Parts: sequence; structure tokens; C-alpha cells
Amino acid sequence: MTVTKEIVVERLKTVNGPDFSGNIVDLGLVSDIFIADGKVFFSITVPAARAQEMEPLRAAAERVVKAIPGVTGAVVALTAEKKGGGMEAPVPPKPAAPRAAPAPASRPAPHAPASQSQGKRGVPGIDSIIAVASGKGGVGKSTTAVNIALGLAANGLKVGVLDADIYGPSMPKLLGIHGRPETVDGKILKPMQNYGLKVMSMGFLVDEETPMIWRGPMVMSALTQMLREVEWGPLDVLVVDMPPGTGDAQLTMAQQVPLAGAVIVSTPQDLALIDARKGLNMFKKVDVPLLGIVENMSYFIAPDTGTRYDIFGHGGARKEAERLGVTFLGEVPLEMGIRESSDAGTPVTVSRPDSAQAQTYRAIATKVWERLQEEQGAAAAATPTIVFE
Repeated sequence: MTVTKEIVVERLKTVNGPDFSGNIVDLGLVSDIFIADGKVFFSITVPAARAQEMEPLRAAAERVVKAIPGVTGAVVALTAEKKGGGMEAPVPPKPAAPRAAPAPASRPAPHAPASQSQGKRGVPGIDSIIAVASGKGGVGKSTTAVNIALGLAANGLKVGVLDADIYGPSMPKLLGIHGRPETVDGKILKPMQNYGLKVMSMGFLVDEETPMIWRGPMVMSALTQMLREVEWGPLDVLVVDMPPGTGDAQLTMAQQVPLAGAVIVSTPQDLALIDARKGLNMFKKVDVPLLGIVENMSYFIAPDTGTRYDIFGHGGARKEAERLGVTFLGEVPLEMGIRESSDAGTPVTVSRPDSAQAQTYRAIATKVWERLQEEQGAAAAATPTIVFE
């Protein structure tokens, strides 16, 4: 059965709006509906002040859509921002309660945002989650992330990779993985696998040429599902290839995902380092430990003459790490073989494991793991011990 927007809309008309005042479609609360490969994406507009209590409404909408024959999954987000699709109708005000209001103590504290009250929930089966990030795109972050993950796996660890770049997923190509993930009981996704890594990416769920034109709430819903509704475990570490930049999606990931540490990737030139500083400061503000900085495209050695060229300058990331008191994890050259193996879906760490480039990535992965152990040890030491006598 082909799933159409019309079918989805008809089913959503069975979902009551806030305070049973009508259905969410006729009230104009449903955004434009996007359907890709049987997966349905949309958001529901609700009053910002009542977002927490509207979760049952979101769950009901998700439930009725998932029940449609041919639907393989649904991503439904709550948002307080109108997003088209006939949402001009105002949300009716909440009527006065016929009984006395509950005591203030039964309500959540008004100054505590939802993300703080819920805390950073761990992911079952995953011991540690690390983010590989950059302040801007085009610095080789994804290539670095996948080779760090493969380097950790080469050191005997059980490793997974979450491709958190919704708009430009690259893990399917970098790891040479094709096809769609299977599900467990039609609910939990099984991660795709290659080279000993467990992998999840939006690139597995939609066609390569399908443009992703979502706004923040839908992006975060998709990321949450790929993180928490996937059969990851057991893993020693999950490497998250973060979206480039320091926008809302990146900040929300850093705030809500229990990150054990972050790795920043930068090229040597001043402009890239300016953006790298933004990434560093973002993680500092949300108390995510900085595991170190990688200088990518650090230098170029001409294959015919062996002459070294510092095309983007050299040593800028090392100096920045020293200035900020952050560990310098290593420098990766601008090398044709790394680009060719990445494009072919056979990363250099597995296609040429004895090469100097592969050894560089494995050394960086080793430092990342050592720094992670140091940070976790420091956190454990800082936790007070309560003794009952």
C-alpha cells in the first residue's frame, strides 16, 4: 500500500486537539507532512508553556500514523513555532478547571527547563559516547570520525557510529554500506554494520538525493530516535559524527545526550580555528569534557617529489590547543589516498592498515581513549563517597 499525505491527514483527524476541543488537523496544528520510504515526518504546534503536558498528544499522533498499512516509522515533534500547512487557526485557551487546582508542590518548578528536569539519560548497552565536532563544514570531520572509530575498534573495543548530520549524512558512503536497516518487533532499529562497526545514519532511511528540509524540532526528533530506538549494545564507545557548526541542533545534542567527551577537528588556518574555538566554547558551556583537537589537512607531501607543502599553514591547531590547555591529539596530512579510500567506502584505516596515515589515525584513537579514561577517572574521584557507620 502506498502511503500518501491524504491518508495520513485522515488518520490524524482522529486525534483530539488540546483539551478535546477538536482534532489536530482541523485546528491547524499539523505542519506539512513529509514521507520518505514509508517513514512519515511532521510536527504539531502547541503552546510553549504547555509543551510538557502535550506529550500524550504527540504520542497519540505517532501511534495512529504508525498503524497505517505501509508506514515503517514516524517522527513526530512538538513545536511552538508555526510551520505552514494551514496552521493559522489559534490554539484554544485552556478552560478553567471545574475543581480546585492542585497544590503548587505537585507541579514542576517553573524555572527548570524540560531538558534539565529530565537529565541526560544514558543509552542502554553503551558505556561511553563521544562527539567528533567542528566549528564549520569542509574540514574533514566525518572522515576523521570514521577513522577514529575504526582505530578504536582496531584496539579491541566494541564501537558504534551515529551519523548525526541529518542534512548531509556521509557514513553510508564512507563505510560502503547500502540498504535499509531491519527492525526488532517493528519498533527498534537494528544498526547497519561494516568493518566491525555498528552504524546508524539518516542516509539509510531516505534516498541519497532526497533533500532534508526540516527545522530544528523535527531534526532533534530524528536524532533522538536514531540514538535511543536502535539496538546498539553492547558497545564500549559510540562515536557521534556531529553536524558542522554550533547551531541549535548541535547545542541541543550536547545538552541532552550524555556525552563523555568531545573531539574538535580543525584545519591549520586562522579562519578554521576561529570556528573551532566556537565549538570548544560550546562544549565547555554545557560541561562536556574536551578530549582534544585534531589538525586535519595539516600538510601535503607531493607524491612525485616528496616535497612538503603547508597549503593551509601548519601547526595552528597545535598552538591553539596549547593556548587553551587542551590535549593536541595529532595531525593528519592532506593525502590523496585518504580521499580516494573514503570515496570508495574503504577507509584508509582498514584498506591500508600498515600505511603511515592509518597509523596516524590509530595513534589519535589511542589518545582519545586514554583521555576518555582520564576524564572518567577524574569524574569518579570527584564524586563524594558516603560512608554509613
